[in-house]
Amino acid sequence: MKSLNSTYLSGLQFPADDLAAIRQLGEMSGKQQLWAAQLPEQLEALRSVAMIESTESSNRIEGVTAPRGRLRDIVLQRTTPRDRAEEEIAGYRDVLQLIHESHADMTPTANLLLQLHQRLFAYHPAGGGRWKNADNEIVERDASGQVARVRFHPVAAHLTPDAMRQFERELSDATERGVEPLVVTGLAVLDFLCIHPFRDGNGRMARLLALLLLYRAGHHVGRYISLERIVEQSRETYYEALEASSKDWHEGRHDAMPWLRYFWGTLTRAYRELEGRFGTMTGRGSKTDRVRAAVERRIGPFGISDIEQECPDVSRDMVRRVLRTLRDEGRLRAEGTGRAARWVKRTA
Repeated sequence: MKSLNSTYLSGLQFPADDLAAIRQLGEMSGKQQLWAAQLPEQLEALRSVAMIESTESSNRIEGVTAPRGRLRDIVLQRTTPRDRAEEEIAGYRDVLQLIHESHADMTPTANLLLQLHQRLFAYHPAGGGRWKNADNEIVERDASGQVARVRFHPVAAHLTPDAMRQFERELSDATERGVEPLVVTGLAVLDFLCIHPFRDGNGRMARLLALLLLYRAGHHVGRYISLERIVEQSRETYYEALEASSKDWHEGRHDAMPWLRYFWGTLTRAYRELEGRFGTMTGRGSKTDRVRAAVERRIGPFGISDIEQECPDVSRDMVRRVLRTLRDEGRLRAEGTGRAARWVKRTA
């Protein structure tokens, strides 16, 4: 739309640092393909962890939560959802799995996005798969949940169908003209968020769209590392970059670079984390350091089994010792005892 049209694209200029970041991401993608060939079974084991984390984080950003045990069952065991939150979690699981398995056959059209949105809300009585029928706003809320201010006014509801058809045409045109895929992907996600075409689920759909476009551009890191978790961990920066790049978007005078740099930084962090996980699987680095790194990646409460899943070659006794050390250092606190014990990171 506003970022993907040829006039805007032709005016983009990338300093040396941005070009180096794009080049580095290409090199990281090549390394990942090499690791996938060397350790296919071990890397595939990371997929379950990423599926859980992606489903949990992307929904939690929108205030949709479920107990970790229930979430794990819904994602891995396909347990039947019991309430609205679990219905939305199950829907995200289904779309995420579909993209992982069938991205090569999924051309990113407006109709496809409608189908994915319908699947996202397939378990919910109201359903999905329709463009918004009322104007919406991107707002900032205070601690009580009240609207503190409006960050952005998206495209009006009556203009949304045409905007999404234009989005499809310009995305296809930019791709066919060979514009750098990491630029096209970042700009497509920005335009989608500025259009905000659905009544509900826009943030989740944007993250799923990003994963699909990255897959189609040859970047498969989202299969093994949860991009959604990284977005959740950098939520404030995410909103700051989006707000900065959406200013004057309707007039086509916006500066897309804050958003693009955030997007590339998120992807870079995912590849670096995958490299660390690769080191874990090949035995590089001390076991203590690997457990500490696994703890650092956690967001909410976690159990020993969560760390064991990330560090399969580390004994449970070793995990316990490291967790106790982190507790004594004031970095963790324990909640509960025995099998029900959960660990929580202390905030500074």
